[in-house]
Amino acid sequence: MTTELAALLSSVPANAVRADYARAIIDDNVLGKKTGSNRRLTAQRLSELYGLDASIPVYRLLRYFWDIDPVGRLLSAFLCAFARDPLLRITASAVLPTPAGAIVRTIDLEHAIAAGAPGRLNSSIQNKAASNAGSSWTQSGHLTGRQKKTRVQAMSTPASTAYALLLGYVEGARGAMLFETVWARILDRPKDEIINLAIAASQRGWLQMLRAGDIVDIKFTDILTPKERNLLDEQG
Repeated sequence: MTTELAALLSSVPANAVRADYARAIIDDNVLGKKTGSNRRLTAQRLSELYGLDASIPVYRLLRYFWDIDPVGRLLSAFLCAFARDPLLRITASAVLPTPAGAIVRTIDLEHAIAAGAPGRLNSSIQNKAASNAGSSWTQSGHLTGRQKKTRVQAMSTPASTAYALLLGYVEGARGAMLFETVWARILDRPKDEIINLAIAASQRGWLQMLRAGDIVDIKFTDILTPKERNLLDEQG
């Protein structure tokens, strides 16, 4: 739903809370939906995928990078949805290991969902979830094509790299392990390229990176709020 997300974020300020987004979609109809039920459903689904509330760190940081990095928007939006949608995360096993040029079928995504959430979904809902996941991986740049989807390399930027590393950091990874997480794998680049993108992100102030040989130290002092840093310190 990146088309709807883009239209919504162009209409609502970055410090908005969930009620502001709901009002823009349902009352102001900034997305141009024809019926009230469609507006309410769209508001619900966008909220599920992205959070749409500046008090939610994963969304606040998506909005931060969205506003400063138009080129990396699709991948950053995917990273946020990936963090919030468990069924989408399950399908990573059917996409990320697939070599460029190979076909990824809907049935491959269905098998991944069936293996990752056995007995949870009936066949109809499982097929719909797989189809939606295929669309998401296509919008992120990992797949191309409509009916026949082919694996391609997604486009990463310094900002989407900073966001991916930050998600790994929030999850508990530190140092060089940040380049080994599923978030780093979504960047779809060799480790040395991700390191170079991280260096570029550091030069822009989106993270603080010190490197001596294989030893890497990465922090997000400037981009996390004091409250967020305190919560991470308590978890650590």
